[in-house]
Amino acid sequence: TKADKKKLETEVGTAFLTTEKGPRYWTSRRDGEVHLRQEDAFASQAPVTVHDMVMNTAIKYANYIALGSKHKTGWHLLTYIEYYEECRRAAKAFLKVPRALPRLRAARLLGPHFLGSASRGFSVGILSTNSPKTCQVIAESSEMDIFVVDNDRQLQKIIQVSDSCKGTNFAIVQYKEEIRTRLQNLYSWRGFLDLADGVSEDTLNQVIDSQKPNQCCALLYSVSVAGPPKPVMLSHDNITWTTETAAQTLSYKCPPEEQEVLVSYLPLSYLTAQLFDVWVSISVAGALYFAQPDALRGSLIDTLREVKPTMFYGVPWVWDRLLDSLKTSQLASTQFRRRLDKWAMCLGLRTNKRRMLGQTRTPVCFSLAKRLTFNQARRFLGLQRCRQYFNLGTGLSGATTEYFLSLNMPICELYGLSESTGVHTLSRQEAFRLLSCGKSLPSTRTKTQKEDDDGIGDIHIWGRNIFMGYLDDEEKTQEKIDLHGWLRTGDLGFLDDDEFLYVTGNERDLITLSSGEKINPNPIEERVKRHIPIVRYVVLVGQDAPYLCALLTLKINTDTGEPRNALTSEAVAFCRQLKSQSTRLSDIVCDRDPVVTEFISQGIDAANAEVTSHSAKIVKWTILDTDFSMAGGQLGEPDLGRDSVSGATAKLKRANVGKMYQPEIERFYSEKNEY
Repeated sequence: TKADKKKLETEVGTAFLTTEKGPRYWTSRRDGEVHLRQEDAFASQAPVTVHDMVMNTAIKYANYIALGSKHKTGWHLLTYIEYYEECRRAAKAFLKVPRALPRLRAARLLGPHFLGSASRGFSVGILSTNSPKTCQVIAESSEMDIFVVDNDRQLQKIIQVSDSCKGTNFAIVQYKEEIRTRLQNLYSWRGFLDLADGVSEDTLNQVIDSQKPNQCCALLYSVSVAGPPKPVMLSHDNITWTTETAAQTLSYKCPPEEQEVLVSYLPLSYLTAQLFDVWVSISVAGALYFAQPDALRGSLIDTLREVKPTMFYGVPWVWDRLLDSLKTSQLASTQFRRRLDKWAMCLGLRTNKRRMLGQTRTPVCFSLAKRLTFNQARRFLGLQRCRQYFNLGTGLSGATTEYFLSLNMPICELYGLSESTGVHTLSRQEAFRLLSCGKSLPSTRTKTQKEDDDGIGDIHIWGRNIFMGYLDDEEKTQEKIDLHGWLRTGDLGFLDDDEFLYVTGNERDLITLSSGEKINPNPIEERVKRHIPIVRYVVLVGQDAPYLCALLTLKINTDTGEPRNALTSEAVAFCRQLKSQSTRLSDIVCDRDPVVTEFISQGIDAANAEVTSHSAKIVKWTILDTDFSMAGGQLGEPDLGRDSVSGATAKLKRANVGKMYQPEIERFYSEKNEY
């Protein structure tokens, strides 16, 4: 019975890793242990803790650059041995904080992410954009002991949280700016590190030695469509095995052969960014340079040009920004230069598509196109040393992918969730397909179930990257992981004959028409964006309605994070091709520009011509008078696991869009039509 089961778990805990039904792959307890999936040769590599992974690199590559951060006087650099020693000192300080950190309690970390685990707790990521209420929910559910914040603005938010959490007394560490507020439990970074003087090396080593690879190392809060965020428990092995496997799969180099150079510009609270920026960089002894705080407002390209990374990870919004910069540069060039670039890009796209089909022969003129156009574009972006380019997060359009492919810069996709440690499938230049998320990591498995007539089904995944469970929520954990350790992702897709995964949507996005037919909106929306390049967002509506309609937003400048009226330079250039003089959104909405309106209408017709079902056609559409943004409420917190960044890719909040534009939607179905 459930009562017997609960009693048994209380008595023996989840350290009892096997049951009569087989290995115990999950737990919902913070002190629980799980069975590691080591069934085949590659997955049988010895499990290690995060601390051991970091220590091994620090010993082997002691004098190589680990981190770089820019100050007014230039770059401040830390070697790996300096980095490791700094982290050990901070870990000692965590042990000494008067609000003593008990075993397996949480610390909110914005700095080195393994400090919490090194000091007997685990780290919890919180976005700087999270509301005080969200911070309070996370603090209470994780039983937070210590907050680490970077400035006074974040400090004031945490003070508000502390006042709301009755009976809780957080310690707070502020590691940037001068402290303006005086509190008994508040420490500057320097004052915090001074606490380490009272802790011996042996004491810290005993804590580190007590850690197990199959125990919780970090908590990540996965965005939930309904209800509060879900606390995802990741083990040491989840992080170290996934890190090592991803690095090997992508052929990262290690010193002394070559030191990888990376640029970090996304919040490290995002798991996929943390995985590749921090953990993979450490595992291969790479040099990680932090971009300026205003990177997403324009300074990222300057940092890329200065640092010249060897690998680059972008999100859809950033790839679109880089594309816009390249197109603006091309528009400013001479007519001869534009014609030359057009020839080279046509050749590049054709050649790379043939490579995907296994044709390895390179055209005679390809090297000329590379020298005259491809290398110039890469140098303009600061990516001339890059060997591979990756997209993190969902929503990268096919048009953007093809544009960079035509410049001989194939953007490799990956697929993963917070519950799969951020990654499960990977594309790479040697195994690349347009629109595919690549192949499963070695020793992991992917399958689809309940396929429809098109072969699209529910995606299930299995491997050592699968999370431990949701903290203190056994019911939701069992809904997510079955008895054999398979994770139900909630995503829809298919595997081709070569085992490449294609993700086509999510089951919660399905639209059920009044006829009962279920429509996956994602491929239809992507098709519309491909035919109408000036459109940024397409949102299909039609739940319980007789036919589909579409809400469209156009590409307008969002330099400050909120949409403005001016069209992007790419959109303006496209209008010029149509012989339209529009430069602002207000020039186009409400049918003010018949040329653009007619082009969009033709694009909708072209998209409709490609569907296989009459029900999947868009009957009506309208252009909204703004673009979507997080500030406007149409986009949610970015989420880089699929739980994935476009306002660096913010997640489209379909329910919010439906409520906000209810009058427009009602007008679709109240007006007479010829359907």
